[in-house]
Amino acid sequence: MVLRRIYRVGEITGYIRNLLESDSLLSDLWIRGEISNFKRHTSGHIYFTLKDDSSSLRCVMFRSRACLLDFLPANGMNVLVRGYISLYERDGSYQLYVEELEPDGMGALYLAYCLLKDRLEAEGLFAVEHKKPIPFLPRKVGVVTSPNGAAWHDIVTVIRRRFPQMPIVLAPAAVQGEQAPGEIQAALAALDRRDDIDVVIVGRGGGSLEELWAFNTEEVARAIFRMHIPVVSAVGHETDYSIADLVADLRAPTPSAAAEIVVPDRRELERRVFNLQGRLMQAVNRGLKEKREKLKTIAGRSLPRSVQSRLLLHKQQVGFLNRRLLDRTRAITMNARAKTELIAGKLDALSPLAILKRGYSICRNHSTGNIIKGIRETGVGELVDVILGDGSMHCLVKEIKEDQHG
Repeated sequence: MVLRRIYRVGEITGYIRNLLESDSLLSDLWIRGEISNFKRHTSGHIYFTLKDDSSSLRCVMFRSRACLLDFLPANGMNVLVRGYISLYERDGSYQLYVEELEPDGMGALYLAYCLLKDRLEAEGLFAVEHKKPIPFLPRKVGVVTSPNGAAWHDIVTVIRRRFPQMPIVLAPAAVQGEQAPGEIQAALAALDRRDDIDVVIVGRGGGSLEELWAFNTEEVARAIFRMHIPVVSAVGHETDYSIADLVADLRAPTPSAAAEIVVPDRRELERRVFNLQGRLMQAVNRGLKEKREKLKTIAGRSLPRSVQSRLLLHKQQVGFLNRRLLDRTRAITMNARAKTELIAGKLDALSPLAILKRGYSICRNHSTGNIIKGIRETGVGELVDVILGDGSMHCLVKEIKEDQHG
């Protein structure tokens, strides 16, 4: 019987690492490529992917080397990189450990970004005078994003926490791929035609330059500029600015931050109203007290009886008006609170999310993202996404039945 030698995973990865580090070619080499998926960690280390037309290579540059750079790397840049290849044993993946980094011209996407940015800026699309103010308390919030993405979930979660009764209208659109610019443009136009939406959030979660490219297209930029409703961009990247960010009326670093910006905290509003009500009552009482003191001073003087009678009459009238003013102030406050609660209840009942929670759903083609309005827009064997009130389902069409009653 032949004895088998059994190795542990760590032994094999360590062996491969030693092979890589002992190779003279891989121990010190220069590579040319384009930066993608660039990220600067809080530790000071930088991580990115170096790619060309045929392949990609994961790279890391530690803080001790990164702090020596005399330029700011960015997605889309062509660079020359010097370093060595080794294995990251925890993940079992090889990567380039960067020791030097130099610019080598612009990558194709980055060059396209710069050219479009300069052209649109020259046309005035980024000008401050075109920026519309964001409303303090919108009637409804429109959102343009993918219903299946993390951005939609984050926006809904934040708005429901800050202002539970705020209606949210989703205009679904693909946020990456060739169809994304057209769908984003159509979704923005659909929301702009409504007269009940006061602000729109457009965006998605983070990603590489390629994944975010829809928000760097002229089609989306001009669609945002044409909007009559204020637009907040939330493309989900902290450091880089997309063309959409520059055209929008306000830029938020993440979808969650956009939700924080467009919707106030209802509890904070209630505290402010309560404090203002208290300040109003104090001011009224202080003014009345001053008037009473003046009346007392005048009443204590030696005045003709007719004048004293008139002062007493006015004093009684002031007391009566004081009570009416206090009663009216309380009534106005209670009436305003009741109207606010009534409107909030009506808005919540009209919310699309509330309709979905009553058992309705939205069906979208999985590959195109288009909403399916009839049985002829899909077929047996196709994948569809069914959006419900509390989430979504990924489904396969196995049979189609036509409604015989029309």
